[in-house]
Amino acid sequence: ATLAAMYPGRFWVALGTGEASNEHITGQGWPRKDIRNARLRECVDIIRALHAGEEVSHDGLVTVDRARVWTLPDDPPLLIAAACSVPTASWAAEWADGLITVNQPPDKLRNMVHAYREAGGRGKLHLQVHLSYARDEDTALSIAHEQWRTNVFAPPVSWDLEMVEHFDIAATHVPPEAMRASVLVSSDPAQHAAWLQELIDLGFDEIYLHHVGQELGEFLDVFGQHVLPQLEVSTP
Repeated sequence: ATLAAMYPGRFWVALGTGEASNEHITGQGWPRKDIRNARLRECVDIIRALHAGEEVSHDGLVTVDRARVWTLPDDPPLLIAAACSVPTASWAAEWADGLITVNQPPDKLRNMVHAYREAGGRGKLHLQVHLSYARDEDTALSIAHEQWRTNVFAPPVSWDLEMVEHFDIAATHVPPEAMRASVLVSSDPAQHAAWLQELIDLGFDEIYLHHVGQELGEFLDVFGQHVLPQLEVSTP
């Protein structure tokens, strides 16, 4: 609410059911996915009531005692659902102001978009794209493997690991070529443009490019000059 008041129209919130790596610090245990869904749904109602200026008390999967937000924005920030699966996308349609996910096989993304809209989901569709670019293919793949091999695990593994060391152990035997399933790896700007166009055509309204490497200057230059100009984006 404070950020939305300070920067009108520029801030929204992505709400998900959580990951143990972030939440184990509370010492409250790590619930099953269905319980985390129910907990998140309670939190959505609490957040909306607070954004409406209400004093909120709640006893359920979360506890709130006479909470109130005193500095309110003219327009409350959108509550965007973070989802990685078709069932979660469909479930979130009832309460979310939009949907955000990460790059996955196009057929799965297509099914997620359909499930969200079919269930009545409103708002924009957002996609974060993990990619790796370098001037040669081997370097692009090496960057992806060095920087992102601990992030290739599908749920529930990615949800349930608690410590950095656990991710390192799990990633010990991830081969470089396996990175291509989770990261768009190529030294060819035209290939990156083709991949992004395919994702645009699935119906996503906003796509955020995340180069997993640490050297961002060349990435920004190449994509600004040679990738983005190739994309065909239709406007409403």
